[in-house]
Amino acid sequence: MTLLHTPLDALHRELGARMVPFAGYDMPVQYPAGIIKEHLHTRQAAGLFDVSHMGQVVLSGPGSAELLETLVPADVVGLGDNRQTYALFTNSSGGVLDDLIITRWGPDTFFLVVNAGCKEQDIAHLRAHLEGQTLEVMADHALLALQGPAAREVMGRLCPEASALTFMRGTRARIDGVDLYITCSGYTGEDGFELSLPAASAERIARLLLAQPEVEPIGLGARDSLRLEAGLCLYGHELSPAIDPVQAGLVWSIGKARRPGGDRPAGFPGADRIFQLIEHKPPLRRVGLVVDGKRPVREGQTVLDRNGEQVGEICSACFGASVGVPIAIAYVARDDAEPGTQLVVDVRGKPVAVTVAKMPFVPQRYFRG
Repeated sequence: MTLLHTPLDALHRELGARMVPFAGYDMPVQYPAGIIKEHLHTRQAAGLFDVSHMGQVVLSGPGSAELLETLVPADVVGLGDNRQTYALFTNSSGGVLDDLIITRWGPDTFFLVVNAGCKEQDIAHLRAHLEGQTLEVMADHALLALQGPAAREVMGRLCPEASALTFMRGTRARIDGVDLYITCSGYTGEDGFELSLPAASAERIARLLLAQPEVEPIGLGARDSLRLEAGLCLYGHELSPAIDPVQAGLVWSIGKARRPGGDRPAGFPGADRIFQLIEHKPPLRRVGLVVDGKRPVREGQTVLDRNGEQVGEICSACFGASVGVPIAIAYVARDDAEPGTQLVVDVRGKPVAVTVAKMPFVPQRYFRG
């Protein structure tokens, strides 16, 4: 299969990145410093991520907000200009087709960022259900993420108006003569920003950011371990068409206006099923696990109770560089999901003790003003 390349491909190679196939793209998994150092640098200073493989789409036309609400449980109608919301495309059984970020650009214009591995199906989904609306796929744009406690100081030097943003808000801005749309968002649990900009200018802006003393390039390996420590879901791991928002712990993503008794209840695929699950509780819950020791666990391994009975399965795992031990996210039986519960993971026939832990594993440090 021929892999696609982001506009920063040449820069990644110049910086010594190890490239791997990911979601149809050739992407940097790590740089010479290595995943653990990249992870810790992001937590301590600022890391620059190339996320240009993500799908960027602009939806416009009369009634776009109302139409989007037929596909997602989020409160899109109530979203203010330059405000963002996390949303889920659901199916008729209440499962998740993908998760995405929706930003209102104006009365009938919305900017959507969808996952790389799902973007073709998401775009087809939007076209099939929002017939008559204008859907622009921003194939000529890149997406960069600057994350970490020093990200705001860096942006203050380069783009003061962006540095004033609070979590889940955006603004049009200009850096070094390049027009961008910048949001205060990201997927590491840290304060930070995402920059949507023309692909032709991506390398120039990336080099400008990397020239700042606080900033280092960060690959997909550390991006995954950072989001896992922050307790965030990754589509294809914690989310899938067979997993509903309730068991995933994402009931908060269902807008109050969209719930029973709200101004615009239901109206999205699988609403009745999801409301039943909210009331009666699904049998599985998404939980964090901390390994009692140094032996790593892996995605797909079975979680057992102390009697050796299977109670769940791991969906993501890594070494938590900030917490200093292996950690994981799993779906386990509700009766075994309370923090402090002692469980066991079957690692190639050998039991590895784990403890159910509250998520996030590290405090989230979003800037809310």
